Amino acid sequence: MERVLRAVEQVPAGHVVCYGDLAALVGIGPRQVGSIMRHWGGNVTWWRVTNRDGDLPAELLARARPHWRREGIALKASGSGCRFADHRADLERLGGDYARAAADLDDAAG
Repeated sequence: MERVLRAVEQVPAGHVVCYGDLAALVGIGPRQVGSIMRHWGGNVTWWRVTNRDGDLPAELLARARPHWRREGIALKASGSGCRFADHRADLERLGGDYARAAADLDDAAG
C-alpha cells in the first residue's frame, strides 16, 4: 500500500498517470492499485490517477475538476475526464522520483 501512495505523491502537479502506470512502477496489478486508491487514496493527490482514457468514476470526477482546473489539466471535450495523452507524466522521470521516495521502504512495506 505505501509504495502505491508514495508513487502517487511523485506525480507532478499538472500531470496524470493511469492505474496501469502505477502498477508497472510498483510491481502489482492495476486492480490492486485501484483498490488501494479506493481505500487509502484520499490522503494523497488522487486526482492525478485516472484510467487509461483519463476518466474517473462520476462521483470522483466532480471532485477532481477543481484540482485539474487549478493544475491546468484540460478536460476532454466530452467532459468525462481529462485529456490523458496531453497530461501524462514522464514515466521515466516518475520512476526515478519514485525510487528515491521509496528507498527507505523494505519489500514487506508493499
